[in-house]
Amino acid sequence: MTDAPAAFATTDLSDAHPQAQILAPVFRDYGGHPRFSGPAFTLQVFENNPLVRSALETLGLGRVLVVDGGGSLNCALLGGMLGQFGVQSGWAGIIIYGCVRDTAELRVLPIGIRAVAAHPRRSGKVAGGESGGAVTFADVIIHPGDQIYADEDGILVLSGQG
Repeated sequence: MTDAPAAFATTDLSDAHPQAQILAPVFRDYGGHPRFSGPAFTLQVFENNPLVRSALETLGLGRVLVVDGGGSLNCALLGGMLGQFGVQSGWAGIIIYGCVRDTAELRVLPIGIRAVAAHPRRSGKVAGGESGGAVTFADVIIHPGDQIYADEDGILVLSGQG
């Protein structure tokens, strides 16, 4: 993984692709790379993170893990250890519609991480959820394979569906 900034701007992509979806501006930047992009790999979980861990332990291949955590503000779905798994496995970024923790650890990792908020409580460890389906949050629908672009101005999605 390189430390060079990604060569795109969501503002330019938005101008060039008026059909692009743009996530509502509810996400904060927690990772060491404020700019990241890649094809989406989707998960849907609620207050339990074994599926998140499992995904981050597999080869990321430059993809962006998109986690629909139901917007829960009750616990964190990602912390420092799982963030490190994402780096080691080659994920370009992680977007969580929910919370993260260990923010000081996440900030220094060479990976993009966006989430709604920070929360000190860890998630549950009950297996469950869905992998590889469309997820809907922040006023957009994200399908597996959609191209995700995140930078300081926001998160933009270009459909991989044609």
